[in-house]
Amino acid sequence: MADLLDNLVFIFQRLTWLSVFDILLVASIFFLVLVFLRDTQAMVLLRGALLLLIFISLLTAFVNLPAFGWLVSNTLPALVVAIPVIFAPEIRRGLERLGRAGNLLPTARVRDQTNDVIAAVVSAATRLANRRHGALIVLQRLDSLEEYAQTGVAMHADVSPELLLQIFYPNTPLHDGAVIIENDRVLAAACVMPLSASGVLSATPERKMGLRHRAALGSSEVSDGVAVIISEETGTISVATGGRMIHRLDAERLKGVLRALHRPLEPGRSLERALYRWLPALMPALEEEPPSAGRGEP
Repeated sequence: MADLLDNLVFIFQRLTWLSVFDILLVASIFFLVLVFLRDTQAMVLLRGALLLLIFISLLTAFVNLPAFGWLVSNTLPALVVAIPVIFAPEIRRGLERLGRAGNLLPTARVRDQTNDVIAAVVSAATRLANRRHGALIVLQRLDSLEEYAQTGVAMHADVSPELLLQIFYPNTPLHDGAVIIENDRVLAAACVMPLSASGVLSATPERKMGLRHRAALGSSEVSDGVAVIISEETGTISVATGGRMIHRLDAERLKGVLRALHRPLEPGRSLERALYRWLPALMPALEEEPPSAGRGEP
């Protein structure tokens, strides 16, 4: 214990501004890694690995165990090599977001297109809900959904309410699966999206839902896309993003949520860009339901 205190005093005596900057830089890198891994299965694995590492470090620091220390020192390099393999999807997704950092400043034309897309999606979702036609519409943001678009039928068509209504008309060839929208174009229809394995939808009895909702939540877990779901059984509208889901939306609330989650930003508004980029962290506030809301979907 005395050696540990002596080492701490030795470190603080030689602490400089450059050392503080070095520490803050390393802390920022760890913070970004944790942000990228938030609400993913890798976060659970990382938490377990960190707890194990802390336990081993404390054990070797306070107890003299030569054999155990030799095992840890020889195993650690293999674990460092295994990290890129274990977290490969998250690292790839983080690099893709970094590569698209320059695309966060769209032109006025892109802003107008985004508003048109939101209006078309809200109109189509409202009409589909009234008719109780099930639908899943995924709006791509920064993360590419090309690999999931390849599982469906390529369309590359302009977004319109009529097109979405026709795609999700019951018993048509394209009504099963998801529609992926990129910018102002319908990239593909009848796409197979990954199912959620987080258990969010089955946390309470009233939130047990079908494959369409699980696919929407799954797509929001593997990307930063925004998924709009229309329930075939109840005709209710939901939105999934960032591994969370907002239920029982009407047309006005749906429009507000999509504008908050999917709209481009004015140049120079760095704080708002940061909120736009990490808005799924604010989802608990958006999930609050109006007092007049009915019971949840079956």
